[in-house]
Amino acid sequence: MAIKVYNTLTKKKEEFVPINPSEARIYVCGVTPYNHPHVGNARPFVTWDVIRRFLEHEGYDVTHVQNFTDVDDKIINTANKEGVQWFDICNRYIDSYYEVMDKLNVRRAHVYPRVSEHIEDIIGTVAKLIENKHAYVVDGDVYYSVESFARYGELSSRNLEDMQAGARVDVDERKKHPMDFALWKAAKPDEPSWDSPWGKGRPGWHIECSTMSMKYLGEQFDFHGGGSDLIFPHHENEIAQSEGCTLKHPFVRYWLHNGFITVNEEKMSKSLGNFFMVIDILKNFDPETLRFFIVETHYRSPLDFSDARLNEAKKSLSRLRNAKEVLGELVLKMSSGPTQRSLALRKEVAELREKFMEAMRDDFNTALAISYMFELAKKVNAYKAEIGEGKPDGKLVDQMQKVFAEMCSIIGILENKEGVADKTAEPKESDPEAAEIEAAIAKRAEAKKNKDYKLADQIRAELAAKGIILQDTPQGVKWTRE
Repeated sequence: MAIKVYNTLTKKKEEFVPINPSEARIYVCGVTPYNHPHVGNARPFVTWDVIRRFLEHEGYDVTHVQNFTDVDDKIINTANKEGVQWFDICNRYIDSYYEVMDKLNVRRAHVYPRVSEHIEDIIGTVAKLIENKHAYVVDGDVYYSVESFARYGELSSRNLEDMQAGARVDVDERKKHPMDFALWKAAKPDEPSWDSPWGKGRPGWHIECSTMSMKYLGEQFDFHGGGSDLIFPHHENEIAQSEGCTLKHPFVRYWLHNGFITVNEEKMSKSLGNFFMVIDILKNFDPETLRFFIVETHYRSPLDFSDARLNEAKKSLSRLRNAKEVLGELVLKMSSGPTQRSLALRKEVAELREKFMEAMRDDFNTALAISYMFELAKKVNAYKAEIGEGKPDGKLVDQMQKVFAEMCSIIGILENKEGVADKTAEPKESDPEAAEIEAAIAKRAEAKKNKDYKLADQIRAELAAKGIILQDTPQGVKWTRE
């Protein structure tokens, strides 16, 4: 089954056919580093991490580029308020980005270009647009002429007449059209600036991504991603700039956009006071829980954020952790040959793996794919209960473990060799529930002694639902909280 993706440009699902066979070239719009990353930033980066993992799993040679917009009004304003240099702000929050995304198990992009390091490249792109009569100079500023590009508005399904009617009254009268946008801004006091053929100044917002994506991925490439809020004007303007510069269409073959993060079904924004930094969320929730919360919803769907939803994700993830632990226990047992039941299970596990992959090939449907992970977890637990203290089918257990690990590696959870659930710790004396937990563990041990494996597994599941993870070791049962 071929990979199909929903292309924002064509408004339909299309089969992924790379420009170069066996390659997948990806550009994702990165952060403007003027503050710590928020959960709205985290969603596209986790999403594209999963997409990249799956493309690599399918055998594609992936090149992943993600920029830092380190020249921007927000950075300049923050630096002026703090009385520091603009690049001090950038470096601080780029470091914060790396720290947060590493915790969320987001693999590093192959290239992280910064605007400040590509000024000459940007000037070259602007000069080419002027040469191609897509841009014009006014008093040291350079504007893109939207009327010069026939396809302007195609990505966002807008037309210039409607956009002009909706334009503000106080538009810059120097523009040929109200929707013309800045490629180069003339220098202002107390702002970083660079020399250019049009005088000292700095790049506009949109031109950076056109320039840097083409520099590292070529004049045409496969995927461009970001949040839905970037469709207009940012990505619309990128297309106009890039195709106006190269005269090649399409600039990007597949445009993918993730849905908004909402809080109580309202879009997250600073003005509404419902803005959540990842570093604050991680004070109360494990990074893996936040990642799982993000990926258990399809990337194009809205994602409503709340502590209650995070707690639900935490409980769901604990069920998968529990299944991984059970698999670890089965691996340690002396194995036996197959039975009629275990042969049937082998087939069912293979079918679940294929369903998982089909879900991922259908526009990277992590929500559906994860449902098959839970089905596999159920089969693991059921098989453990069926054989009790008996010997398992070794080939079945090996198959289950490999398939489960394969699924986890694509979703980006439970990847560490030991497993999160295996990081044991002795219960603390101060834990108010320690006595209750120890009593439940003792009851489970008694049930196992009496070969009441159904009760033993039930007790384990009840503890897991409370965030208590058990590990059976040669020294006895150890437990830890998630």
